[in-house]
Amino acid sequence: MVKPPLPPESSQGDRIQSNPVRLGARLRLARQTRGLTLKGLAQAADCSESLLSKIENGKASPSLPMLHRLVRALDSNIGWMFEETDGEEGVVFRAGTRPLIALDPLRRGEGISLERVIPYSTGHLLQCNIHHIDAGGQSAGPIQHLGEEVGYVLVGEIELMLGEQTYRLSAGDSFVFNSELSHWYRNVGKERASIFWVNTPPTF
Repeated sequence: MVKPPLPPESSQGDRIQSNPVRLGARLRLARQTRGLTLKGLAQAADCSESLLSKIENGKASPSLPMLHRLVRALDSNIGWMFEETDGEEGVVFRAGTRPLIALDPLRRGEGISLERVIPYSTGHLLQCNIHHIDAGGQSAGPIQHLGEEVGYVLVGEIELMLGEQTYRLSAGDSFVFNSELSHWYRNVGKERASIFWVNTPPTF
């Protein structure tokens, strides 16, 4: 299937007029959720990596054609990018209504989905999800980044690898570690496992 030609870059006259910080945060969230690097998304959207970085940090606004290319590469939509409510006004999030994000198996792991306990918002210092890991599923890794993480195994059996150490955990066990330590995990049980996971600062 032949892709339609990319729209040309436009003049300053049709730059998106919006809160650039909010738009940048939305773009960064969508990119990180899909496991894309800045370079990868820039190439897919036919823009420069430096410009994309400025947009994500609220220091520049994309043209409308460029935004179309970005959301197409992210399999998202422009409406979500400009949605005014992103969780910062909410207090209670009912069972069955929380967003469920399936992670890219090539970059974030196999058989893993994240249930958002705290909907994404630029106002939150914490990120909290329930990691659901299918039998045989595992995270991509090991990975390292800034921050701190804590988890509580709700159900199932997992192995948590931290540096050179491996820990076998089951329902009721908890853990905490510095995110700069290389880490990854996998489900070693016969049933789906779930982990209540909190990290700061938000990373995906």
